[in-house]
Amino acid sequence: MNDGKVTIEKLGKVYDDGPEKTKAIKDLTFEIAGGEFVSIVGPSGCGKSSLLYLLAGFLETTSGSITVDGNPIDGPGTDRGVVFQDYALFPWRTVLKNVTYGLEQKGMPKEERRSTAQRYIDMMDLSGFEDRYPKELSGGMKQRVAIARTLAYDPKILLMDEPFGALDQPLRESLQDQLLDIWKELEKTVVFITHDVEEAVYLSERVMIMTSHPGTKKTVVPFDIDRSLNREEIITTDEFISTKNTVWMSLREETQPEV
Repeated sequence: MNDGKVTIEKLGKVYDDGPEKTKAIKDLTFEIAGGEFVSIVGPSGCGKSSLLYLLAGFLETTSGSITVDGNPIDGPGTDRGVVFQDYALFPWRTVLKNVTYGLEQKGMPKEERRSTAQRYIDMMDLSGFEDRYPKELSGGMKQRVAIARTLAYDPKILLMDEPFGALDQPLRESLQDQLLDIWKELEKTVVFITHDVEEAVYLSERVMIMTSHPGTKKTVVPFDIDRSLNREEIITTDEFISTKNTVWMSLREETQPEV
């Protein structure tokens, strides 16, 4: 059975902006195991979002290759689901109708898509809000709907572009813990873009730090921790503090001006 393994080989992305060419990503090689949770951090403009959109199939590579379970990415596909920072919900559709959208596109029968959607609505603690519209929801609830919609069509890989970046800290932490529970239950591959070093380390098995423009892999920092511990126990361990400092120092080197 295919498991959501991602292989990136000598990846390059150049944007052709008229007479100017912008090199966003250069010679990036990286592998993500099926079911692994990897976060990607790097300075602004290093190509993090470009990499995510290449993985999603929204952009074409300039050079190199990306494969999922050995199959080249040649456009968007239901094996990959994307969660954006700005939710990207349909304002004219209810919570239930937003979550069933991808299932409708797959041609799933009405009753089956309703029961499937309900499973993920329940999983994201949205029971009772099925008939609400996005304008009636808080930011955190909108993001939970967006995650439920993505999970409903059962992608092997979740691509998440700073999904909690617009939320306040308590809500952000609550959704981080909810995401970890879902990851452990569903065993999806997760690629998570963030500017927050603590978030990256707390969520991930490995953190990839990208260099400044043009972006490529600088280093990869693993974080092996007992995930049965609660948040307070994890973030006070020596391993967490040491790993966070390692990631922060590596990232800081890329953001310091040259002298």
